[in-house]
Amino acid sequence: MSEVQAGWSKSNPISALTRHRSLTRELTKREILGRYRGASFGLLWSLISPFLMLLVYTLAFGYILKSRWPGTNGSTSDFALILFVGLIVHGFFAECLTRAPNLILANTNYVKRVVFPLDILVWSMVLSAFFHLIANTLVLVLLKWAWHGELSWTLLLLPFVYLPLMILTLAVGWVISALGVYLRDISQFVGVLAAAMLFLSSAIVPVKSLPESYRWVFYANPLTFIIDQAREVAIWGRPPDWAMLGLYSLISALLALASFLLFQKMRKGFADVL
Repeated sequence: MSEVQAGWSKSNPISALTRHRSLTRELTKREILGRYRGASFGLLWSLISPFLMLLVYTLAFGYILKSRWPGTNGSTSDFALILFVGLIVHGFFAECLTRAPNLILANTNYVKRVVFPLDILVWSMVLSAFFHLIANTLVLVLLKWAWHGELSWTLLLLPFVYLPLMILTLAVGWVISALGVYLRDISQFVGVLAAAMLFLSSAIVPVKSLPESYRWVFYANPLTFIIDQAREVAIWGRPPDWAMLGLYSLISALLALASFLLFQKMRKGFADVL
């Protein structure tokens, strides 16, 4: 790890992708492979798991509750695809949100090393979750092709929709992981928050079908916009709202910068607490 000798004080929000990219790559690889270590199917579970998750939700909402999405032909396959987009976007954010409080606590050996850039741990967590987001998206594309027999070129725009959410997740990761060192109870709260962000977003419920007095709660959820835009390009074959996507990206970038600076300030006391 000679590349970190420059010291954490010289780090910046993207140093994980520049000066420390090899370290980030190794930590991310360890995160991904560590999840499936000892499993018979190994990395195949990254494709099997989302497919099984889709079956459960489709059975519950599509067949048992007979839910249908406005603007579709009412088929269960269409509903399943629309639902799946919401689930994979939420799953990416929720994985990072629930892991963040214990991220530093689980790597106390790095805290004692003054020269180790702890902010990279958040990058590796987010990149690992992003790998699974891509795996889930691959399952989505395969199912859409199998059921509809065609794919839209707008699927190529999905990375541009995912990127702002990734930046926002980094911001949340830096704040929550730092707070988790000082406030151990926060890990209990984020689990409830993650569930709330699923049911109070457009992942499962079309916002336009709700009374207007409740819609603001769903639109205030930062996942709702990304889910809607992901459906635009993946399901409906339309380009995203570039203007709003740009604004979302700008706000996320500013939050990420502020969160990174807060993380760097708070990390000075990590060793005393741990």
